[in-house]
Amino acid sequence: MSPFLSGVLQMLALIAALALAYRPLGDYMARVYSSDKHLRLEKWIYKAIGANPDAEMRWPAYLRGVLAFSVVSVLFLYGLQRLQGALPGSLGFVSIDPDQAFNTAASFVSNTNWQSYYGEQAMGHVVQTGGLAVQNFVSAAVGIAVAVALVRGFAGSRTGELGNFWADLVRGVVRILLPISVIGAIVLVACGTIQNFAGIHEVGQFMGGSQQWNGGAVASQEVIKELGTNGGGYFNANSAHPFENPNGFTNLFEIFLILLIPFSLTRTFGRMVGSLRQGYAILGTMATIWAGFVLLMWATEFAGHGPAFEAAGGAMEGKETRFGIGASSIFAVSTTLTSTGAVNSFHSSYTGLGGGITMLGMMLGEIAPGGVGSGLYGMLIMAIIAVFIAGLMVGRTPEYLGKKISTREIKLAACYILVTPALVLCFTAAAMALDTPVTSMTNSGAHGFSEVLYAYTSGANNNGSAFAGLNADTQWFNTTIGLAMLLGRFVPMVFVLALAGSLAEQTPVPRTAGTLRTEKPLFTGLLVGTIVIIAGLTYFPALALGPLAEGLAS
Repeated sequence: MSPFLSGVLQMLALIAALALAYRPLGDYMARVYSSDKHLRLEKWIYKAIGANPDAEMRWPAYLRGVLAFSVVSVLFLYGLQRLQGALPGSLGFVSIDPDQAFNTAASFVSNTNWQSYYGEQAMGHVVQTGGLAVQNFVSAAVGIAVAVALVRGFAGSRTGELGNFWADLVRGVVRILLPISVIGAIVLVACGTIQNFAGIHEVGQFMGGSQQWNGGAVASQEVIKELGTNGGGYFNANSAHPFENPNGFTNLFEIFLILLIPFSLTRTFGRMVGSLRQGYAILGTMATIWAGFVLLMWATEFAGHGPAFEAAGGAMEGKETRFGIGASSIFAVSTTLTSTGAVNSFHSSYTGLGGGITMLGMMLGEIAPGGVGSGLYGMLIMAIIAVFIAGLMVGRTPEYLGKKISTREIKLAACYILVTPALVLCFTAAAMALDTPVTSMTNSGAHGFSEVLYAYTSGANNNGSAFAGLNADTQWFNTTIGLAMLLGRFVPMVFVLALAGSLAEQTPVPRTAGTLRTEKPLFTGLLVGTIVIIAGLTYFPALALGPLAEGLAS
């Protein structure tokens, strides 16, 4: 079987699995966030944290809950790392340096999971399971909660109420993420992923010296890392490591986990706003971009020229022979079009244009299908922009889902889409202008610039993957990327929740003959075009200096 045909068959199997899970999971999540009943375990949690889950919140109160919880999470995870040397189960590892502890705390709380350290050489069992794995659950639940709040804004009428953050957070963890993670971890363990609390041990000789590995609760962390679109690996090699991703089946299963909730949330959205066709329109937009990016990646990676590429069947450098070009490309596209950031191949070794595709996926805002929660609310922001553009074309006040898009709404949407480009471009410019950051670059020229551009694109968009080749474990990069991750996560949430509150205060307007039909394929095409044009106009100059210049020169 040819590598290309193998990739096509895997893609078809993946689409079939996602299609089977789409309806039941989407409907289930809609019931979870619409229910007025609380499980016994949930009641215990509410009592422990002193929260009233039945108290409705307007957007300022909801935002305060998001920010307060996240600040406490950053402080807790930072403190846990700084105390690691004194904790049991540390495997002899010392406490984490202040700048790296800040970077890691900001990374995992913001659902980015950028790692400027070797996981198997720096973190013990307590930090890995009690710190990082816990944040994989709760940071994902925060993202879903904010998305659900925006959906309630569209569905609400003259109340301004968006639900209760604490109830949404707890339900996301207890009713959605935990049950799926338990099942997924069992599947991974059955397929060879390790799950233990073993210490450091030798596994043989390597080039005249001993090779050592430490065990860990890898399967349980691997499943939530993919399911919650987190991405932080137990080992430095991430999902290319056989302890995390043993074979072709687990690789496809992990891609399935990455895409499962983001795609299914479009069904939840349609169910909660009372129009499944609206959800299908958003799904169609996400699926079109995702499939298009996979095909583009295959075109660049399979079509290598020269005897080395022809002998390998394509650009195999930096890719696992267990997965090949087809599966590696699907994984790379899926992880950069979501906020996952997990890698099963070396993105820096992709062709010039292939590396640019991974970067562009993040620059689109990771909305196809995007991270858990963040993908949906990012796509809905883009839908508002598309409706506004269409309204300008025909001279009508734009409406979306029965809510008028006035000056206030469009300003909030515009601020949302400007935050991450400003962070990416400003931090990249500063790094390239100063002497010290440039010394961290392994490569010079266009590829070296791509390393820095990719790092800040990954951080500000809460992706977490690395182009590699860049030594990011320095005070400059740990601090600036940490700031980019926090600002890129929580500043947009301010605008999303303010927009949700503004929409929830409106009275729905009836549909007329002049209302734009946002559930039609025509709107899906308009939305795809809007996304591509906005990202292209914003990032094209930077891309031209990096991956485009490298790709055209090769």
